[in-house]
Amino acid sequence: MEQRQFGNSDLYASAIGFGAWEMSARQYGHIDAGEATRAVQSAIDQGVTLFDTAETYGPYHSERLLSRALGARRRDVILVTKVGFTFQDDPDHPGQVKIDRRDSSAGNIIEHAEGCLRRLETDVIDLLLIHFHDHQTPHEETLAGLQQLQAAGKIRHFGVSNYSASMLAACQAHGQLAANQVGYHLLDRRVEKAVLPYCRAQGIGFMAYGTLAFGLLSGAFTPETRFVDWDWRSRGDAFGLPLFQREHFLRELGAVERLKALAADYGKSVAQLAIAWLLGRPGVTVALVGMRNQRELEENVAAADWRLSEGDCAEIERILADAGIPAYRDVELVT
Repeated sequence: MEQRQFGNSDLYASAIGFGAWEMSARQYGHIDAGEATRAVQSAIDQGVTLFDTAETYGPYHSERLLSRALGARRRDVILVTKVGFTFQDDPDHPGQVKIDRRDSSAGNIIEHAEGCLRRLETDVIDLLLIHFHDHQTPHEETLAGLQQLQAAGKIRHFGVSNYSASMLAACQAHGQLAANQVGYHLLDRRVEKAVLPYCRAQGIGFMAYGTLAFGLLSGAFTPETRFVDWDWRSRGDAFGLPLFQREHFLRELGAVERLKALAADYGKSVAQLAIAWLLGRPGVTVALVGMRNQRELEENVAAADWRLSEGDCAEIERILADAGIPAYRDVELVT
């Protein structure tokens, strides 16, 4: 698989990354640990070198499951995780914790990075990201904490996630970021206004999550699809956009049916179309895709070598426009 460079850094990784958010409990539908483990091992065999998780996924469940799934092959991959929250005991689930609040202070990220190292059973994290800025901690302090971890050999590279262009600029005044990880897919183009151009200009790698629009572009949903109440998609909103609200959901499914037909002309799936489109966007380093089983893995990885033509991309734009899907191109990303 193609290996791409993260901006101006010396970090390289596969164009498709293994997104492990779906390997978490109580957040993202059902997960079969055995199937997920087999998918992780097979992904490495097929050239996937980047695996992305976070302490909030579960919380903690994804990091632990990913660590077990990687086993001795940890040394063969780029391991990415995220910090920047505090937690409290969950009264509804004794013995477990839930997210309390954002906290990107130096002391908190250093403490929580140690927890990530333990759960991931590794001596060093290849890329540590601040999950969300807390809007209270000065960027200078956050960068100082990351640099302290790097100097101590606990992390190799550092970056951020869900940061706007203005936040990135504030960080860059205190140190060079290796990456920014932000949601980006056919139905959400907010990063095109300022974030992605800034990353390209400043040599910051760009990791896109939500490549399949959290399942909307997988081709698996129908108008009858319903989400259990503990699945975050049941709330209707997706990172500030109404993607799963009923009216929008049905409109998006109509567009997906037409996208399916376009992909079928090439013997491909709509998921592969969405991945290929994203990998063709200038400035994108890695497209993160959730792969919970062997079938999903094989389908997603097969999209890595597909290059869409200008005509294909124009047809995709027509399909979205006809369906009345704005994709929010002119909206500034706010986190």
